[in-house]
Amino acid sequence: MAAALAYSGGSHTLDDIATGIYNHSLQYWPGPDSVIVTEIVVTPQQKTLNFFLAGGNMAELRAMTPDIEQWGRAHGCTLATLIGRKGWERTWLTQSGGYKATHTVFEKAL
Repeated sequence: MAAALAYSGGSHTLDDIATGIYNHSLQYWPGPDSVIVTEIVVTPQQKTLNFFLAGGNMAELRAMTPDIEQWGRAHGCTLATLIGRKGWERTWLTQSGGYKATHTVFEKAL
């Protein structure tokens, strides 16, 4: 998880993630060699299952994803998102997983 946090732009520490998992604002999905952390983002018109952190074995992450998506559907999510570095575009997500790149994020420190 620490390696994935290196790409988060400094938004969270490991302690922040642990607190979020403890208070159920984040969901922890461990695999033997991988981990995914999700969050449900609620807006007035929809619930989105956001894949917040992911790291480990790519084949294992791919195998974990359908069950997590089903969990999101069961909790009222109608959309799934993944915010990550550009390299995720070259994975199963866009090749066969049904995800498409819809936004580019630009940021500026203030």
